[in-house]
Amino acid sequence: MKELNRETAVKKGRTERIIQFGEGNFLRAFADWIVYNMNEKTDFDSSVVVVQPIEKGMADLLNKQDGLYHVNLQGLDGGEAVNSLTLIDVVSRALNPYTDHEAFLKLAEQPEMRFIISNTTEAGITFDPSCKLTDAPASSYPGKLVQLLYHRFKTFNRDRTKGFIIFPCELIFLNGHKLKETIYQYIDHWRLGEEFKTWFAEACGVYATLVDRIVPGFPRKDIAAIQEKTGYIDNLVVQAEVFHLWVIEAPEEVAKEFPADKAGLNVLFVPSEEPYHERKVTLLNGPHTVLSPVAYLSGIDIVRDACRHEVVGKYIRKVMFEELMETLNLPKDELEKFANDVLARFNNPFVDHQVTSIMLNSFPKYKTRDLPGLKTYLGRKGELPEGLVLGLAAIITCYKGGKRADGTEIVPNDAPEIMELLTSLWATGSTRKVAEGTLAAQSIWGEDLNKIPGLTDRVKGFLDDIREKGMMETVKQVIV
Repeated sequence: MKELNRETAVKKGRTERIIQFGEGNFLRAFADWIVYNMNEKTDFDSSVVVVQPIEKGMADLLNKQDGLYHVNLQGLDGGEAVNSLTLIDVVSRALNPYTDHEAFLKLAEQPEMRFIISNTTEAGITFDPSCKLTDAPASSYPGKLVQLLYHRFKTFNRDRTKGFIIFPCELIFLNGHKLKETIYQYIDHWRLGEEFKTWFAEACGVYATLVDRIVPGFPRKDIAAIQEKTGYIDNLVVQAEVFHLWVIEAPEEVAKEFPADKAGLNVLFVPSEEPYHERKVTLLNGPHTVLSPVAYLSGIDIVRDACRHEVVGKYIRKVMFEELMETLNLPKDELEKFANDVLARFNNPFVDHQVTSIMLNSFPKYKTRDLPGLKTYLGRKGELPEGLVLGLAAIITCYKGGKRADGTEIVPNDAPEIMELLTSLWATGSTRKVAEGTLAAQSIWGEDLNKIPGLTDRVKGFLDDIREKGMMETVKQVIV
């Protein structure tokens, strides 16, 4: 079996036109897969330079394989089973700006560069006032982006034909609006001047997007068979469902530059992504975020198995149909159809979607995906949604660490300050202090959630029940 690289596999030389912040499974199985199809089916002729957005990442592994990897799509398409393997060749190279900041800035000097794509999780689009223009690099993603934009502005002497089209893929409502706002914060904070601000406003476009594809990631169970089939040792295989949707809030001229429709892809350029975003985040990502810790603490590791479980499956349906669906304003029949389609995707018989892959950065995810629904439900019904509150308590319990009933180590993964906070709170031994301290964390929520009537007591009650009775018995109380 051969190592996968440009010496053992065919890799077409294409023009570097896309800078991508993020080297994780999702972008490689979604955005890069889309670029691959555009290259194959249109004259797009573009390659991607991947920028590792945090200090530790996969840039070295990507470079070791010369940016080559396979995407394994599995699922049903029009009732027909699909299990395809595609060699994606669009990544030209990967950069770590923490070890090669000069090479990172030089990307701005390449005249052909036109697009910037990012997925730095919900926590990625933030303004950090401690960042400096002279940092190598700035710690935040928007800080790095402004460093790049400013260098391009100076390199091409304010040339407005050298702006960027920017597609953030972070799962934040109106992510493009938020990113643009944060960019302006850095321009003002770093005093980069009105000329640069005008150049950015007139030469660059930052567009809100919605992305949708379930990407379980590296197929541990199937990797031997996949490598046998391809004949390559590929340590970057990404498994994903067949379904994909990219909604981009941008004008027609942007669509002409990014001709995904000509490649037959499910990429929509629309006047507003709001209705697509609200429906998807609420009825797909919202349930994902709470089912994962609940299932995991119940001893269930795969999303499909959670959906089919006699107890946890009822919990998932309660959250979707009885709680989150009640917070949306779209027609009920449309919402029910979408929710049932989501359940069918969760039940994909071909994809083992590990719940632990969803649990990364759980608190920021809960804030954007479930907290709005919790508040709306309380406002409309006059009571807290039990399923969503249990999901929050399950997340908090996971951050305690320790072991599951079956002996599996619980390893939470989030920002260091969140990890430190939860560790210190759990060290008190008081579930009251854990509930109050977590809900009071402005750094997580941007507000004090203890002010939501009844929430603190209900979270504490669930924390006690999970500790004393176990997760499964606690779930049974909620689905009665």
